[in-house]
Amino acid sequence: MIPLSRTLALGAGCYWGTEKYVVKDFQKMFPGSIASAAVGFMSPETNAMKNPSYRQVCSGSTGHVEVLNVELNEPEKHFEELIKFFYMFHDPTTKDRQGNDMGSQYGSAIFCSDVQQKEIAGKVKTELQSLLDAGKVKYSGKKIETGIYDIQTFYPAHDEHQAYLEKNPSGYCNHFMRFKEWLVMN
Repeated sequence: MIPLSRTLALGAGCYWGTEKYVVKDFQKMFPGSIASAAVGFMSPETNAMKNPSYRQVCSGSTGHVEVLNVELNEPEKHFEELIKFFYMFHDPTTKDRQGNDMGSQYGSAIFCSDVQQKEIAGKVKTELQSLLDAGKVKYSGKKIETGIYDIQTFYPAHDEHQAYLEKNPSGYCNHFMRFKEWLVMN
C-alpha cells in the first residue's frame, strides 16, 4: 500500500483563524500531529497567477484561496481526523464566504496531494452532508460547498501574517466550534 501524503492545504475563510484552530486546537487533541504549518495562498487552477500579493488575492481577481498549508507527522493517523476537525470550526455551506468575509479568497477548500487524500476528503464531505440532511449538525446553509482539489503551488503570506493570532490574541477571527465531536449516522 502506498503511504498517504503528509502535505495538504485547507481553506476555511480567513487563514488566521484556520491556523489558530489547526495549529493550537487540533494539536491539543492530537499532540505532535502537525510537523509544520504556514498561511498563504493557493489556487485550484493550474494556470493561476504566480506569486500573488495579499492585496491581489483580497481583490478576488486571482482565484486564489487563503489557506493553511499543513504537513502532518503521521497522516495515516491524523489526515481524516484533521478533515473532520476542519468542518467543525467553519461553515462549509456558504460559498466563498465565512461570516463577514466575502469573496473567492474565503472559500471552503481542501487541497489534496494524492488520490487517497481526495478519497478520504470526499468520504468525510459525504458523511457531513448526510449529517446535515438528517439535522444532526447545523450550518447556515443546506449544502456542503467545500471544493476538493489537487494541491497546487503554495505561496506563503508575509511573515507578519504567520502565527498572527498567536502574536495578536485579540486579533480578528470569525471561526468558532460549530459542534464539539464528529457524530455518526445511525
